[in-house]
Amino acid sequence: MSFDPFDIQNALPIINEDSEFFPLMSSEDEEEMNNEQMPEVLSILPLRNTVLFPGVVIPITVGRDKSIKLIRDANKGKRMIGVVAQQDVAVEDPAFNQLANVGTMALIIKMLQMPDGNTTVILQGKKRFLLREEVQSEPYLKATVESFKEIKPKEDKEFKAMVSSIKDMAMSIIQLSPNIPSEAGIAIRNIESTSFLINFISSNMNADMAAKQRLLEVANLRERAKLVLEHLTLDLQMLELKNQIQSKVRIDLDKQQRDYFLNQQLKTIQEELGGNTPDLEIENLRTRAAKKKWAKEVGDHFNKELEKLVRTNPAAADYSVQINYLELLLDLPWNEFTTDNFDLKRAQKILDKDHFGLEKVKQRIIEYLAVLKLKHNMKAPILCLVGPPGVGKTSLGKSIARALGRKYVRMALGGIRDEAEIRGHRKTYIGAMPGRIIQAIKKAGAANPVFILDEIDKVGNDFRGDPSSALLEVLDPEQNSTFYDHYVEVDFDLSNVMFIATANSLSTIQPALLDRMEIIDVNGYTIEEKIEIAKNYLVPKQREAHGLKTKDITIKNDVLEKLIEDYTRESGVRSLEKKIGSVVRGVAKTIAMGDIHTPLVTKKELEKILGAPIFDKDLYEGNEVAGVVTGLAWTQVGGDILFIEASLSPGKGRLTMTGSLGDVMKESTSIALAYLRAHAKDFNIDYKIFDQWDIHVHVPAGATPKDGPSAGVTMLTALTSAFTQRKVKPHLAMTGEITLRGRVLPVGGIKEKILAAKRANIKEVILSKSNRKDILEIKEDYIKDLLFHYVTDMREVIDLALLDEKVDNPLDLTVKDELKPVMN
Repeated sequence: MSFDPFDIQNALPIINEDSEFFPLMSSEDEEEMNNEQMPEVLSILPLRNTVLFPGVVIPITVGRDKSIKLIRDANKGKRMIGVVAQQDVAVEDPAFNQLANVGTMALIIKMLQMPDGNTTVILQGKKRFLLREEVQSEPYLKATVESFKEIKPKEDKEFKAMVSSIKDMAMSIIQLSPNIPSEAGIAIRNIESTSFLINFISSNMNADMAAKQRLLEVANLRERAKLVLEHLTLDLQMLELKNQIQSKVRIDLDKQQRDYFLNQQLKTIQEELGGNTPDLEIENLRTRAAKKKWAKEVGDHFNKELEKLVRTNPAAADYSVQINYLELLLDLPWNEFTTDNFDLKRAQKILDKDHFGLEKVKQRIIEYLAVLKLKHNMKAPILCLVGPPGVGKTSLGKSIARALGRKYVRMALGGIRDEAEIRGHRKTYIGAMPGRIIQAIKKAGAANPVFILDEIDKVGNDFRGDPSSALLEVLDPEQNSTFYDHYVEVDFDLSNVMFIATANSLSTIQPALLDRMEIIDVNGYTIEEKIEIAKNYLVPKQREAHGLKTKDITIKNDVLEKLIEDYTRESGVRSLEKKIGSVVRGVAKTIAMGDIHTPLVTKKELEKILGAPIFDKDLYEGNEVAGVVTGLAWTQVGGDILFIEASLSPGKGRLTMTGSLGDVMKESTSIALAYLRAHAKDFNIDYKIFDQWDIHVHVPAGATPKDGPSAGVTMLTALTSAFTQRKVKPHLAMTGEITLRGRVLPVGGIKEKILAAKRANIKEVILSKSNRKDILEIKEDYIKDLLFHYVTDMREVIDLALLDEKVDNPLDLTVKDELKPVMN
């Protein structure tokens, strides 16, 4: 057996393709192959488009990473592998259960690295096997196998006649087919082994992969020969019929005559079937174009492309591409707008009905609508709603579209990495299509929809381009009037589209893109707002979704507050809606089962349905210990209180900070201690104490990371209380940043912090004078029982926060004189 490495591309298949090399197997080779031992475990190479038979030598081009790894590992060892056809050729990485049950043990004869970079391996089939169990899946498949025994028939006259017929038919097919070289007949005539002859023809005959796999799985050689004979008979009949038809219709026609003749036939067939002829299609395009309101440049471009279509052969592949392009141009809403509803009170009513709170967003929409009512050609604003998940940013877009009377489209940007998703592909590419911006405008059917760009902070980029850079043109009011899509090839006006982007964070948005948008912060909801949302929106929604009536369930505000505080921790209301759904389902089950039911859901019933509370609420704990001060913190799920603890122990003035504090919070502690040292006299503290007592500052909930400058005033108050042993004013909390000069600076998250203070039974709050404006934005009903102290200097904080009264059992902080060594 021999092969020419330069002709391996021609080794498949020999009965219906060109071939110049035919590896043959002698009787000695077959006997040696049959005596070869089958290993218990084989590395499995899945084949996508062919089946390997015992004795047959075929080249395989290996492309998958797993397959390349398998071939290289096997080639370094005994060079024996298992070759199995995969059931579905479309699967890129088939699992064990996606392979055929019967495969062929193969010997790697040679591995070649081709000039185009591909790896080609020459395999010779040895013995068939049954797949049993998967041993490993990475880095490639390995499985236990069992030998698949072949049943050889008796060499009677019938079997010999069948084999002879197979040979004769194969020779006839070779003679009738102009694509198969005559050398193929020589190879078949020289094969001595009946088994190898059947395998050789089975491997190379014109049959699909499934048919070849069925042949491989037939154990009885007589049955396999019979199936091969049936396939060859069908192939021979098809070849004879094809040759007969070609001989009848062979006429010398030049190309123009042939094209004209075929086009006329095609037109006649289409008319008979009732379909549109090319002429009728073109006329329909002209009629639709006459009704469009597009600019002259667009109309000229359309007519030019239409003339190109007229000159194109309807049978050509470009014809359908051109038809699709022209139909897209006609489907786009050129200068077609929906009429805006300028009833501002109606718009306000719709926005208030759909969403509670979010006053800044609603005010901005009403302002836009008011200006548009006075000046009809105003460019649409480009808004970016930034806030935590679940606060209603995306759903707000639908309400805005409904309030304005516009169409609504949404484009999810999360995970987009290809610039062509925004700008489209050029028509020269196979399967080209417009970008998603143009597709969404086409779907809307109007040139002024409300367009939601969802999750704009999660746009990615890679070697295919940067989509966020492509969005720069879309979101620039000075540029988007001439937005250019690669597929459309003419400018489209997006200036009337109201773009509303949503994001959870601004940190991942490109600065140039951020600069083009009007940022509106959508903060998390307060407990009070969540109660209103649950009462007016979520409970009725869940009640209707579960088939209950208004009289069937009642949840009062105190129960809703317990549900929010004890069972959810979020800025939005998604988890709250799920918990309310659980409560409603519990009531629905009680009603459906006919149990005794009272519509009012109590706190006890709430715990029965939802189980024990998941979260604990921090409450004010008193002022009996020096150095413990209540601070206010902002979290992603709202405001909270935290306790700053400062304690002293004899030492050398070392400062220890614990509680998972971030760098900024540690710096606030150092600033507070430095200020206290510098102004110790102002607070009646002997400066020598700082060198004789170690200081430990701790913030409870040690596993929770904490950071930010807003605990500065709290740190200084705690340290001052510890060093003076004075009590902290009861039911007092504070927040604010400090400087080394003792200035109190404003901080953020005031609304959430103040509401957390109220929930924690705080009565008085100290904060920077500059934060007064934030207090004015909070509804008076939420803060009517709180007293606010606005300060500018740390001395004011100490005077307000610390009482003259000492704590019970105060530390003895008397300064001890240092012992001086006696000199002789």
